[in-house]
Amino acid sequence: MKVEQLVQIVWAVSAVLLVVLVLLHSPKGDGLGGIGGQAQLFTSTKSAEKALNRITWVLSITFIALTIVLSAGWLRTS
Repeated sequence: MKVEQLVQIVWAVSAVLLVVLVLLHSPKGDGLGGIGGQAQLFTSTKSAEKALNRITWVLSITFIALTIVLSAGWLRTS
């Protein structure tokens, strides 16, 4: 497996996880996390939002960085 293929896999996984995390976000309610009872996963609402925000930011930065790397063609060997 080439490095470019590995980066593409990580890029696709980060995109899917980012969509899921954005759907779990909810400014006023439980969001989609309330459907499966994941709203009580954390001890408090503040810690849940804080953790969700951090993970979302990390995935967003990862996705954007990998998008730039893949679109620039920096990993292609000629």
